[in-house]
Amino acid sequence: MADQAGPPAVQETPTEPTEPPATATPVRDGIGLGLAVGVSGLAYGAAAAGSGLTVGQACALSLLAFTGASQFALAGTIAVGGSLAAGVASAVLLGSRNTLYALRLAGTLAVRGPARVLAAMGVIDETTAMATAQPSRAASRTAFWATFGTLYLTWNLATLAGALGAGRFGSPQDLGLDVVGPAAFLALIWPRLRSGRAERMAGAGGALIALATAPFLPPGVPIILAAPAALAVAWATRGRAASGTAAGDGAAR
Repeated sequence: MADQAGPPAVQETPTEPTEPPATATPVRDGIGLGLAVGVSGLAYGAAAAGSGLTVGQACALSLLAFTGASQFALAGTIAVGGSLAAGVASAVLLGSRNTLYALRLAGTLAVRGPARVLAAMGVIDETTAMATAQPSRAASRTAFWATFGTLYLTWNLATLAGALGAGRFGSPQDLGLDVVGPAAFLALIWPRLRSGRAERMAGAGGALIALATAPFLPPGVPIILAAPAALAVAWATRGRAASGTAAGDGAAR
């Protein structure tokens, strides 16, 4: 009786190198943005020291408030002779926009316990933009914490350097540090402005409101007033989507 042939030998295929984890890009981008924007803390530190704040007071604001526009508003108010109460009111008004960001990110971050205090401090323009630009919830959380951690550390170190070196580096405006933050934020949202009709409508509406009110209102307030433009566009877009879904369901029946 002929020997039966055994099962064919299985040839091992070379293992291809695994792809990098999905979190590689959010971490890299978050660190890059944090470093780029954090350097502008030099401008705030110099402005705060020039307005009459001590180095300790300037650094305390960065450590505890950590919202650049509000910090600049407070320092600017004091610099022109305004009271501390007026400076604080301006800072609180500008910082109120972060409440809208927090509502947007609460479900994504899903933070519990004492860590919510830390997360709340990190809800600012840059972290929100990075988190909402990601394709998944896990990537959004990674981008948020990477951006927050890098930006918080860089901003505070730059604040200290700017406050200590106030008057030695020249005007922050001459160095171009005052435009780093807005430029980085525009770079983040630019892809959405190019591809999304609703985003372009919100941007155009907000820009019109800000330009129309800027000559009559204190710095920063027009930006707060421009925020409802985005909410109005979001509401209108959601309403059209709901109507389209209802019409589709009716046709199916």
